[in-house]
Amino acid sequence: MPPNLLRSRLKNELASFNSNPPPGLSLSVPCEYEMRQIVVLDENSPYKGGIFKLAVSIPYRYPFDPPQVKFNTPIYHPNIDSQGRICLNLLSKGTGPDGWSCSLTIEKVLLSIQALISNPNPDDPLDPDIALEFKNNRQLFDEKAKELTKKCASQNPKVIKVNIV
Repeated sequence: MPPNLLRSRLKNELASFNSNPPPGLSLSVPCEYEMRQIVVLDENSPYKGGIFKLAVSIPYRYPFDPPQVKFNTPIYHPNIDSQGRICLNLLSKGTGPDGWSCSLTIEKVLLSIQALISNPNPDDPLDPDIALEFKNNRQLFDEKAKELTKKCASQNPKVIKVNIV
């Protein structure tokens, strides 16, 4: 996509996001093709009260290629590894009907990540040990997730409005 069309699409997506931000999500844009996103997870999860920062990089071929998303805040989760990589088909091209489509938006990606955090998929893990623990000893999993959240995720959420220029 030519740079001016890419900018226009991103500007529209960010304006839409800012006009009605989804609950628990905020977004900041430090430079044109990078975003920082914050997820505040639901009150019933072991991540309660945690704020998890993600790096969102927009490729030149967006929306034909998916954004690259990575957790900057450590999180104890079967579908996210210690490097912050996320196991989510939506973030990959060519993964069938659940994979990336150019009709998807940054907001839909972020909502999908938020849903994955609240509903881990231990049958398709990035960390098989955590997945086994999730399946076989949920209480221990929850304790470890709560502990790491308390240690690493800020406990005072701030909503960041995105300025679009």
